[in-house]
Amino acid sequence: MRTLELLAPARNIEIGIAAIDCGADAVYIAGPAFGARQAAGNSIEDISRLCDYAHKFGARIFLTLNTILYDEELQEAEELMQKAEQAGVDAIIVQDLAIMKMADGGQAGKTLGIPLHASTQCAIRDVDKAMFYRQSGFSRLVLERELPLETVRKISENTGCEIEFFVHGALCVCYSGQCYMSEYISGRSANRGECIQACRSLYDLTDDGGKVLVRNKALLSLKDYNLLHRLEDLADAGVDSFKIEGRLKNISYVKNTVRAYSQALDEIIRKHPDKYCRASFGKVSGGFTPDLNKTFNRGYTELFLDGKRGHWASMDTPKGMGEAIGKVVSVKPLKSNEILIGLNFRRSSGGGSSEVPVLNNGDGFAFTDRNGEIIGFRGDVCSGSTIRCKNVPNIRPGINLFRNISSAFEKELSARQCKRTIGATISLTISETADSHYLVLASAVTEDGRRVDVGFDAGTESAQNEERARSMFESQIGKEAGIYSFRLSSVHTETGSMPFCSSAFLNEIRRTIAEKLDRTPLIPRPMLDLRTSDHNRRSGSASDKTEGHFPANQDIDYKFNVSNHLSRNAYQAAGGEKIDDAYELSHRKDAELMRTKYCIKYELGICPKYCGTKGLGGALHLHNNGRSFRLSFDCSRCEMTVSAEETKK
Repeated sequence: MRTLELLAPARNIEIGIAAIDCGADAVYIAGPAFGARQAAGNSIEDISRLCDYAHKFGARIFLTLNTILYDEELQEAEELMQKAEQAGVDAIIVQDLAIMKMADGGQAGKTLGIPLHASTQCAIRDVDKAMFYRQSGFSRLVLERELPLETVRKISENTGCEIEFFVHGALCVCYSGQCYMSEYISGRSANRGECIQACRSLYDLTDDGGKVLVRNKALLSLKDYNLLHRLEDLADAGVDSFKIEGRLKNISYVKNTVRAYSQALDEIIRKHPDKYCRASFGKVSGGFTPDLNKTFNRGYTELFLDGKRGHWASMDTPKGMGEAIGKVVSVKPLKSNEILIGLNFRRSSGGGSSEVPVLNNGDGFAFTDRNGEIIGFRGDVCSGSTIRCKNVPNIRPGINLFRNISSAFEKELSARQCKRTIGATISLTISETADSHYLVLASAVTEDGRRVDVGFDAGTESAQNEERARSMFESQIGKEAGIYSFRLSSVHTETGSMPFCSSAFLNEIRRTIAEKLDRTPLIPRPMLDLRTSDHNRRSGSASDKTEGHFPANQDIDYKFNVSNHLSRNAYQAAGGEKIDDAYELSHRKDAELMRTKYCIKYELGICPKYCGTKGLGGALHLHNNGRSFRLSFDCSRCEMTVSAEETKK
């Protein structure tokens, strides 16, 4: 039976706990340093508390230590790894091969006993590179987002590693870990957690002759990833962990996406109970109805999953516009710098009837003005097809209005909390002591296989009505206590009679069992099934792995992000001869700042290969804030590259 894991992002401990409550099997979170989202750091103390909570359900916590490291940072990184292990972290997500070297003894001579996962920043997109990371000792590979299902399947079948794949969230236009635009423009490296998101900026597009083809558009901005309806296909292709992007996102986003994807995984398991199971334990109850259209998104795409090109760009805006509401038909000024906006609703067909949006006070709205700028505002009083609010610059009749914040949905997320419980059955055996006391022996078994036995003195008083007494036992014992949802499975009497037990006494039995279960460690389900048992697994010893061998005839160029002596040594040991410094160290002028599967020509309908157009076979150029970038097209690989060029004066 294969284990399926839903992996959620967490900016902080609060969001991490919420993700677990909503059904996540694992959470990835940054420590105080070296995470690829610099603004999402957390203390080791908070991570330890999150581990304690997650482990109650057999859920896992992964630490993101996935930036490239400089030599002067290696000691600090090694110390952080050791602290993370002590805190209970279940794995570390890394990009830099120096981490592997340090994990196998390092400068302190201490071996790390927890698995290492090769980050998506490692740019794993073929079998050869995947095998290199497996042989180097990584237990899990986080694959490129741009891969088709066929390639995912090949990597899974040939490596035997756990396979992790992004299924939802923001998309980088460049291959992961190989984008140098931010470093080039601002000196803030994406590989160091400081990306300025140059792909979300507005650009003009010109041809080689200087003719403007597109003006002031987010030409490198992609829609968001959404594979909610493709999870079964991914599982069949060998994906073990389904990853949601968003370590900078708010708690509403995380709760909504986790709940949606958790329900989808549960449905797959209901369809295939003999084939799949969830990676953690516990049932989620209560809560809200998830709706992925009601939290931040730029529109959705499945990217290249089927090996086919589609329209992936979000050129009109790099921001989330939300759902289309309708068209503004009137704007009337009111007193106190307020206006009244009248709308003609956009009608959508649903259930055979024509439906219109229901607006609520506090809804957030957005529109694009004449300059292409996104304007957002809140509706103070929303009634029918009118919005009363503070004056909004540049709003006018004829514009299309979107709702990007649903106040009703946000209130539902806050008010209707998900609750996660571990199922447990209790059986009772009632006997009599030598001094005529009733003895109640309670045996509890949880869904994860833990068992506790507790004895209780029930006194000497017999129940006047045995049927009522049994009913009392069932109603009081079969409740929740802490994180456990108890069910009374049987009551066996060796005395021929039932004791009289108060509600308080029966509640004490339930609470005592819960406390004892809390002190009994839960053993998580193994991620890998038997089909991979013959492969090397990282267990904390360098002898447990083979030396990775790098694919022949491939230079270790700047795209491998070698930024310290340990990673250089790792590639040398793997057979690398020509090893270049990372772009952050060399700033080589001939570097590709991006290589992308995304193609502007295709998006604009001027691709000679797919669209049959002629006359634009050369390069194109992007212009922003006085800088120019050359777009070249590798049509044999169906890829586009972005490189810096001197601005013509």
